[in-house]
Amino acid sequence: MTDTRERDRSDVAPAVAELETIVSLAKRRGFVFPSSEIYGGINAVWDYGPLGVELKNNVKRAWWRAMVQERDDIVGLDAGILMHPQVWVTSGHVGSFSDPLVECATCHRRYRLDELPGAEGLSATDLRDESVVERLGLVCPNDGGQLSAPRRFNLMFTSHMGPVEDDGSLVYFRPETAQGSYVNFKNVQGSSRKKIPFGIAQIGKSFRNEISPGNFVFRMREFEQMEMQYFVRPGDAATAAFDEWLPERRAWYSRYGVDPSRLRLREHAPDELAHYAKKAIDVEYRFPFGWKELEGIHNRGDFDLGSHARASGENLEYFDPASEEHFIPWVVETAAGADRAAFTFLIDAWREEEVRGEKRVVLGLHPELAPYKVAVLPLLKKRPEIVAMARALRADLARDVMAVYDDTAAIGKLYRRQDEIGTPWCVTVDVESLEDGAVTVRERDTMTQARVPLEGVGRLILDRLAASRG
Repeated sequence: MTDTRERDRSDVAPAVAELETIVSLAKRRGFVFPSSEIYGGINAVWDYGPLGVELKNNVKRAWWRAMVQERDDIVGLDAGILMHPQVWVTSGHVGSFSDPLVECATCHRRYRLDELPGAEGLSATDLRDESVVERLGLVCPNDGGQLSAPRRFNLMFTSHMGPVEDDGSLVYFRPETAQGSYVNFKNVQGSSRKKIPFGIAQIGKSFRNEISPGNFVFRMREFEQMEMQYFVRPGDAATAAFDEWLPERRAWYSRYGVDPSRLRLREHAPDELAHYAKKAIDVEYRFPFGWKELEGIHNRGDFDLGSHARASGENLEYFDPASEEHFIPWVVETAAGADRAAFTFLIDAWREEEVRGEKRVVLGLHPELAPYKVAVLPLLKKRPEIVAMARALRADLARDVMAVYDDTAAIGKLYRRQDEIGTPWCVTVDVESLEDGAVTVRERDTMTQARVPLEGVGRLILDRLAASRG
């Protein structure tokens, strides 16, 4: 059961007080850039730089390891972004996938109703009330102008397939990856020979024409999802699976470094539930801009397979040979975002401290998530033999982990640079290395240093990585 006391944890401070701290770090160090910046950018679309793409890829690998690699009851899928348009009619997205939109009569800016000042905490019933703007006296936050009554705005992007733009060529950019798992249920189950309960995991791009995107990469129009659909027997089996997945998904974030005090659970009210859901609970995180959804766990009942079976005419029942029963499986879904998860790990890892009178900014990222696992630094870049040894070591380490060579500053500044981008270990090659064949390995978090034989560095890093997984 949900601990309702978690809803009152308003006294928990965010890891970073100001969002701009992370936005500045992200651009300066090459995590995230505004898309098409030389043309002025495009709203709510972001590009991942050299460090950002490594971080996000590591987040996806960690999720895949937990959801697929470490389990024997879940398999993977990579479905197409473009699907038959009837998929989205059947799923309810064409008719129901919308947000309440209001428009200012003077500046003509549009806003999501639930994000207006004074509309915080409104119930889903209130958000559907055409008189809510007048009743609450809501005005445009830009110029104080009069706002229209809320109307529904469908969030799906549309396009046309083929050379002629007509109704018959209409296609949708998928707003979620889940439907690919449902329409492939029989294909996956038949080819993998999995028995109920089993899951289908998928990572892929999705698109939503958000009315009010923002808060950096928290809400974007183009984003990447990490979703798993767990197929179970109807009824109580779905309830049991839901109760098992909820704490497991919350614990995954803590496993990779998120402070548990900045995580909480929030159950959706009955009038807030999506059209497909029998129950939904969000794992929320304390962002600098408040408590917001990090991941959703949903009991979707048999809505999805049942709807697609009726609309397509295909038999999507599962046959249980043990009981000789035919039934439409129910689905328990875990729905997370790769972008939002990477953003959360980045925020929660940030810390600032004072060391010997100087400011030290550190990203205490879990070693599995850190963009670079190790940096190899020559103490003297004008000594060719030291540089050659350092470059050879980096090349050797790079066979197994992401490793970087850097000689663009004094050793102290190089350490600080690697601290700020979250590199767990730095290896320094110095004059003594030429004589004793050993190097200095420095820990990011403790700043302790140890002398290690050159030939043992690779094994040391791999062992420490393995140990970090717990």
